[in-house]
Amino acid sequence: MSPAPVIGALVVDTLGPEHAGEALTVQYAAYLSEGRRYGTTEIPPLVETPDELAADLRRLDVVGFAAWLGPRLVGSVRLRGVGGDGPVAFVRYSVAPDVQGRGIGTALIDAAHAVLPGGTASWLVTGVDSAENLALYRRRGYAERGREVDAGGVAVVRMERIAP
Repeated sequence: MSPAPVIGALVVDTLGPEHAGEALTVQYAAYLSEGRRYGTTEIPPLVETPDELAADLRRLDVVGFAAWLGPRLVGSVRLRGVGGDGPVAFVRYSVAPDVQGRGIGTALIDAAHAVLPGGTASWLVTGVDSAENLALYRRRGYAERGREVDAGGVAVVRMERIAP
């Protein structure tokens, strides 16, 4: 039996620097399974500090989104490069493991995409063996554009989407 959807109680709002600790807790929990999958804890989302996350959210070209179930932050994502001439990076997308599969991630992706003007390219990376992530990103309009190795030594797929 699959878990009940939680969308009705879900609120997606701005992620600010004051939420850095909560967002990082969710990010660590979400990416720990990826680290295990690839045999390393040195992937960028697992080595980011609260100060780095807060500083990222203070940048003028970064827009962050948080998903809340009541008072609990259960997911977040950041867009880097918003308002610039180049593509926007879709980064640190994470949903708490105990509520994954209930539409929270899709709500975050859709909220982030909604701020991008038509024709804006956004890109992301995910591990080559992360089948669930690859399937979700494809459903949200992303297509593979190449492969590379990240700072933690993990082979990743680079995906891109053009905003309608």
